[in-house]
Amino acid sequence: MPHTVIHLSGEADALLARRAADTVAELTQRVLGKQLPVIATTVQFIPAAQWFVGGASLAELNQSAFHLDISITDETNTKAEKARYVREVHAAFSALLERLHPVSYIHLIDARAAAYGYGGRTQEWRHQQAGV
Repeated sequence: MPHTVIHLSGEADALLARRAADTVAELTQRVLGKQLPVIATTVQFIPAAQWFVGGASLAELNQSAFHLDISITDETNTKAEKARYVREVHAAFSALLERLHPVSYIHLIDARAAAYGYGGRTQEWRHQQAGV
C-alpha cells in the first residue's frame, strides 16, 4: 500500500511511464512516508484528442495533462503532508511533461483501514498485528 494510478495524456511511451512511476514512488516515500515494496503503480495513456479541459481537447490546446489517484490508509498522513504531496507532485510533473495544463489533478484517497489492504489482509489487520 498505497496503490497509485497515473493517467498521462499522449501516446504510450514506456520511458515516460517509467519516469512517472519512479517520480510518484519517490515522492510517496519521501513526503508520505510509505515503503517502496508495497507501492503498486499503474500508468495509462490517454490520447490528447480524447482528454478535455473546459470543453477543449488537449490536442486543440496543444497542452499535456496528468491525473494521479493514490489510495492511502486514512489517518496515516496529516493535512500538511498531503498538501505538500500535491504541491511536489504537480511541480515534478511540470518538469516531466511539456506544456502542462494547470488542470491536472491529484487525488489522495483516504481509505478506511478496515476496507483496504493487499495480500488478503486489511490494513486494520496489519495495524492490530503490529500492536500499535
